[in-house]
Amino acid sequence: MTKQESRLRIALVCNMAWAIYTYRRGVLRMLTARGADVTIIAPRDRTFEPLIEMGCRCIELPVASKGTDPREDLKTLLALYREYRVTRPHIVFHYTIKANIYGSIAAMLARVPSIAVTTGLGYTFIQKSRAAQIAKRLYRFAFRFPREVWFLNKDDHHAFVHENLLAHKDRARRLHGEGVDLDDFPFTPLPEREDFVFILIGRLLWDKGVAEFVDAARSLKARYPYARFQLLGPVGVDNPSAISRTDVQNWEHENVIEYLGEANDVRPLIAAADCVVLPSYREGVPRTLMEAAAMGRPIVATDVPGCCEVVEHDVTGFLCEVKNAASLASQLERMLTLSGDARAAMARHGREKVAREFDEKNVVERYKGTIQAITGISL
Repeated sequence: MTKQESRLRIALVCNMAWAIYTYRRGVLRMLTARGADVTIIAPRDRTFEPLIEMGCRCIELPVASKGTDPREDLKTLLALYREYRVTRPHIVFHYTIKANIYGSIAAMLARVPSIAVTTGLGYTFIQKSRAAQIAKRLYRFAFRFPREVWFLNKDDHHAFVHENLLAHKDRARRLHGEGVDLDDFPFTPLPEREDFVFILIGRLLWDKGVAEFVDAARSLKARYPYARFQLLGPVGVDNPSAISRTDVQNWEHENVIEYLGEANDVRPLIAAADCVVLPSYREGVPRTLMEAAAMGRPIVATDVPGCCEVVEHDVTGFLCEVKNAASLASQLERMLTLSGDARAAMARHGREKVAREFDEKNVVERYKGTIQAITGISL
C-alpha cells in the first residue's frame, strides 16, 4: 500500500459549509494536523475558501433545504453516492436532516462506514405537518445504516427512542454538545454603561423564537427606554422557518429592534452585550449559548431540550416558557433589574459550567477515539 493510499480519508457532510467551519474547526484542525485527507461536502458558501486554507478539500453538494421534492432529494443522494464511490472515504460524518438521511443511505450503498450526528431535531419534532411525518419515516429507514448515531442531548435521544426511529438502539451515543474553544472565547468582564443590551444570535428563524423576542422587546422598551434589543444573523435563509428581510425592516422602522446583519466574528458583539437571549423552540446544544457563557454572559433562554443543557436556571441565567412572549419578557425584566454583583456571579458560573462540561478538547478526543475504533487507523 502506498503512502497516499494509507492516509486516512474523512468526509464531513452538511447542508451548510458554514456550520462545519464554525462548529467543528477543532476537529478539522486535529485531522489535518495529523495528515488526514479531509473532504467537506456541502452547498458552496463563503467558508469554502477558509476551509481550503485549513487544508480541506471542498465539494459542492446540491441540497434543497426548504423543499420536499423527491427529485431534488434524489440528486443529493446520487451526488453523495458518486462521491463516496470515487473517493472511498474511510468514514463519513453526516450532519443535519437531509445529510443524515440521504448520506446514510448513500454510504450504505457505497459500502462506506458512516456516523449520523443529529445536531437538533428542528421542524421534524416541532411541527405536526405531513413533511415532518415523512421525515420521521425516512429517519427510521436511513438510521438502520450508520455505525453510530450521535445525539447532542438526552431529550433528542429519548425522542428517537419514543418514536421508534432507531432500528439499532445500541448504536446511539450522546455527544454532550459540540464544544467550544475556551481560548477562542475568553472570559470578558461585563460592560459598564447606562444602557442594557440584549442580543439574539443565530439564523433568523421563527423557530428560534424571534417573534417572542420582538414582542417582549415591545413590552419592555416602554418601561425601560435604556434597554436595547439586537438581532445578529443571516435573514431569508434557506429554511422552512426563515424570517424575511421585510419583517426585520418593519421591526427596525418600529424602533424596537436593532438588526446587526451578519458577522464573521461574533466575539466583539457578545462582549458588547449584557445578556444573550435564545427563545428557541428546540435545539441540539446551541453553540451560541456555549460561546456566550464561555465569555461570561448571563443568558435568558427557553426551558426546552438543548437550551436547558447549557443554562442552569437562577445560576447562569434564566429559563422561560417556550412560545410565551410574556414569560420571556418577565425573565428579561428580571435580568434587567438584577444587581451588578448578581449578574457578575452569573457570568462566573456560566464560564465555569462551560469549562467543566463543554470544552471542545473533549469533543475532539471523542472524534479521534471513534475514528480509530472504526477505521483501525491511528491518529
